[in-house]
Amino acid sequence: CKFVARIAGREDAGLLGIRIHNGSRLAAAERDALLQRPAVTGDAAIRTGTTAIIETVRRDGDAALRQFNQKFDGAAFNELRVGQDEIDHAQDALSPEQLAAIDLAIDNVRRFHRAQMPSSIRVETMPGVVCERHSHPIDAVGLYVPAGTAPLPSAAIMLAVPADIAGCPVQILCTPPRPDGTADPAVIVAATRAGVRDIFKVGGAQAIAAMAYGTESIPRVCKIFGPGNAWVTCAKTLVSGDPSGAAIDMPAGPSEVLVLADGSANAEFVASDLLSQAEHGTDSQVILVTTSAQLAAKVVTEIDEQLKTLSRADIAAEALGCSRILVVDSIEEAIAVSNDYAPEHLILQVAEPRSLLPQLRNAGSIFLGEWTPESVGDYCSGTNHVLPTYGFARTYSGLGVDQFMRQMTVQELSREGLENLGDAVVSLAGLEGLDAHAAAVTRRLKARS
Repeated sequence: CKFVARIAGREDAGLLGIRIHNGSRLAAAERDALLQRPAVTGDAAIRTGTTAIIETVRRDGDAALRQFNQKFDGAAFNELRVGQDEIDHAQDALSPEQLAAIDLAIDNVRRFHRAQMPSSIRVETMPGVVCERHSHPIDAVGLYVPAGTAPLPSAAIMLAVPADIAGCPVQILCTPPRPDGTADPAVIVAATRAGVRDIFKVGGAQAIAAMAYGTESIPRVCKIFGPGNAWVTCAKTLVSGDPSGAAIDMPAGPSEVLVLADGSANAEFVASDLLSQAEHGTDSQVILVTTSAQLAAKVVTEIDEQLKTLSRADIAAEALGCSRILVVDSIEEAIAVSNDYAPEHLILQVAEPRSLLPQLRNAGSIFLGEWTPESVGDYCSGTNHVLPTYGFARTYSGLGVDQFMRQMTVQELSREGLENLGDAVVSLAGLEGLDAHAAAVTRRLKARS
């Protein structure tokens, strides 16, 4: 992607990264092509390499994890588990202000997620026929917190809090080691304060394999949660497709945001929201859809200026190269673009943002108005920032307590209930040619009489 801005069909050189297009002049197919996400897991080499890592971990267990720690993270050490001494040192490494921020985030996330706990249901569908639905925590869950170019203590909070509220008996967390053999102190503190007791210093695809199949040190889990790079995403996909592996929370790709704005929006704020996602990684994508060509031009100027102040400017600039600004004729058209794109994060910078909610169907998380930057959701408003990306918001929801639980139904019939249902069961079984199904009813009714 070239660093060129295209405004109303004209290309202007010298503007960094993001391009402006007249979205109303594009055919649907052209618009879809324009908003295509960068490829993530299409590289066959990643799949081949990930498969080899998984097989090695399954065969060699902890020895493989130590080998990969040294190969990929430059860390040579024996004890994979984070011990109490390291937990104590991690807390000492953070300032009182940092500890307070972590505690505030945990409190808000806990408050919002506690309200999500499901209730049991009991319905008598007809006389003598009682149906129930009960929720139970998943027996063992694995939480993955990446480090990469930046540690993510916020991810530890978003994963650990709902797991703790759900009451999962086994909760383990894996995070990559630093070259000195320690885990990131902020990740350790966030995880332990949110309720995790078992933390292991393992990253990448090898961590996913360890949690899915178990090793001498790391217990096998039923379901794996958390974001990661292309190797982690590929590993999650592979283990979830193996009956001997583990389920996963959702398909995930690089972070993304779509800002929907009208002429009343503040260009400085819009640019800062776009850059806050662009700095995540070079494969992130940010989109602005606006009814105002004037705002679009101001946003490009703001991005150019704000980019100069960022420590991760090179990363953000590369992400902007494959990002877009669309100018459209109406808010209705902007909403249609957003629903088709199904963004992970959707920011509404319009005069009456709440009025648009009934028309918005596909988004991981929505941020209303100029005083609601996406970063509050990333950290401490209370909502969860583990969200579906790459268009999966059409069919997946963001992380919540319910995903750490499983539901079972129960039914109980009295004699009267079976008599009330019996004829219908026998008739439906006959339609399907399942004689034994019918007999399970008729034998009981005959025996009763």
